[in-house]
Amino acid sequence: MRVANKTIYEAITFNLGNITEDLSHANKVVATGKRIINLSDDPTGLTQGLHIKSSLSNIEQLGRNITLGKSWLRASESALTNVQDMISDTKSLCVQMATATMSAAARASAAQAVQNTLEEIVSLANTEVSGRYIFAGSKTDTAPFSQDGTYNGDNNAFTVKIGRDATVEVGSDGEAVFQPSGAGANDDIFQTLSDLKTALENNDVSGIQDAISKLDAHLDHISEKISDIGSKMVRTEIKENLLQDMSLTNTERFSNIEDADITEAIMDLKAKELAYQAALTAAAKVLNISLVDYLK
Repeated sequence: MRVANKTIYEAITFNLGNITEDLSHANKVVATGKRIINLSDDPTGLTQGLHIKSSLSNIEQLGRNITLGKSWLRASESALTNVQDMISDTKSLCVQMATATMSAAARASAAQAVQNTLEEIVSLANTEVSGRYIFAGSKTDTAPFSQDGTYNGDNNAFTVKIGRDATVEVGSDGEAVFQPSGAGANDDIFQTLSDLKTALENNDVSGIQDAISKLDAHLDHISEKISDIGSKMVRTEIKENLLQDMSLTNTERFSNIEDADITEAIMDLKAKELAYQAALTAAAKVLNISLVDYLK
């Protein structure tokens, strides 16, 4: 009889242990809202979920890259728009100073305005975003232009990755923007302004008139750069929208795999609780009978 009682007790304990484990799992599902708690719950679903999480992580990183890139492009557009406006104002000043009625004193005064414009354009050419220079090529920790217009960056535009096999240039080779090669000093905005200042100081009408055509060329060149930045902005925004759609789709897929149906989970928990209470009641009765039999 003692052996039989021991066997009954072990069977009841084993059954209660299984039911308790099921009840604990059901509680966790309701508490976390997650269908998959352990690997054994759904090995295939868990593997799929890990792949989706990896994809979401990559999408988030690309999103951060795009956010950084857009901030650089906006800063570049703003800086060059200001440069464009100053060149346009300087051209208007040249037209005014090239007239025969202007005095040498007026031109000398205008020379100082040109000097201020030159210094301001150098400052804009050294624009920073979060401590990194956007017109220094890949040498983003180096101020690209000295006050005399010397370029200290390199010719490799800073890029960011916006897709698996896609990158976009968000920084610029400052030399190509402000000192494009191929036509000598005529392509250098800093040299043009320096020469204009000298012409104004020397009351040189011919030199002032010569600066007008050069400033026109600079306006065209800067306008092209601004247009290029605009096209890159459009590209990054399209990519950003695609990534947001991908993120939403993957998040929904992940939720379908991992998340539990709360209504169903609560019903399952109630069923497990009833089963547990029933098992306890049955165990109490059986153990009580066994104890009585043992005492007889």
